[in-house]
Amino acid sequence: MSFFDDEPDEPTRVTRPARPRRAAPSGAGGATAPPPPDVARRRQFVLFGGLALIALLLILFARSCAGTRHKNALKDYNREVTSIVQSSDGTASKQLFDVLQGSGGNQDVTVAAQQVRLAAEEDAKRAKALDAPNDAKSAQRNLELVMNLRATAVKEIADQLPRALSSQPSAAEAIRKVAGQMQAFLASDVVYSQRVAPLIRDALDSNDVHGQTVASSRFLPSIGWLDAEQVGEKLNPDAAAGSTSSSKSPKPGTHGHGIIGTKAGGVQLQPGGAINRVTSKAPLPVEITYANQGQNDEANVTFTVKISGGPKAISVNKRLNQTKAGTQGTVTVNLPTVPPRGSSTTMTVQVKPVAGEQKTDNNTSTYTVLFN
Repeated sequence: MSFFDDEPDEPTRVTRPARPRRAAPSGAGGATAPPPPDVARRRQFVLFGGLALIALLLILFARSCAGTRHKNALKDYNREVTSIVQSSDGTASKQLFDVLQGSGGNQDVTVAAQQVRLAAEEDAKRAKALDAPNDAKSAQRNLELVMNLRATAVKEIADQLPRALSSQPSAAEAIRKVAGQMQAFLASDVVYSQRVAPLIRDALDSNDVHGQTVASSRFLPSIGWLDAEQVGEKLNPDAAAGSTSSSKSPKPGTHGHGIIGTKAGGVQLQPGGAINRVTSKAPLPVEITYANQGQNDEANVTFTVKISGGPKAISVNKRLNQTKAGTQGTVTVNLPTVPPRGSSTTMTVQVKPVAGEQKTDNNTSTYTVLFN
């Protein structure tokens, strides 16, 4: 037996058929079939519709915000106009006509008038600086005109007052110029009432802004101020012209005033040779007690306080609109400056004689004052 005859037979190999390959899942590298055309169109329609809706909502939101901002801007503008008008009427106008009706003497009046001028100019600047919404541009232009008319007229009056209050022949012309400026105040009132206020109200109504009050404005207290004669009677009845009071005969009956007593800085002054010690502190209030000793009421009564003997003479006037017949009263004249400490001076207090006054020996009192 051969060696190779002892080898066992090799096992028979069985060949199995190959398994079919499975399709690759989507996203695993295989190609994806496009959706049907009608499905794609529906998806695009939904996408574009959603974007359009979002855009519409954004537009509506933006418009709503813009509308709210515009309404707030109109409200703010109306409030600013109201504030300016209240300042013009309540401060500038009131102070000016208080001054013109005799709240101070020559020096006090001119200084006070310059202060009113500054206030009127500030109101004009505030009006010009306003940022008016487009709906209120016309109102804004007219508001600036109103405030410019007032500021310019106040400046002219302040410039004319020193002459109008003087005893110079030019006083009459100055009085007429003061009265002429009253026309500017009247014009400003008309422009405001007929243009500014209605235009602001229209802008508020067109934008459905409710609950707002549009301020009214009146700078000229009465049309009587347009008459140069009445202005002269209030400012300077002794002017040669511009006032008829100087040419009128006094009413029947007695006229005149007398000085009853004087206090300076709270110290009751004694006339004659008595030495009155007064604190050297400015401003110094001088209280003059007077009596209307006549049978007639008197208008535009002037009081004067003069101090001589110090380094510099001091003189201040104060005018009262009216004193009543047979009554006493007190008027305070404030001295803006006083002599330095240690000054021995003479203080002269006088009430100016009025038309028809015959007895004038008690119109003046003199005091020796030592400032300490």
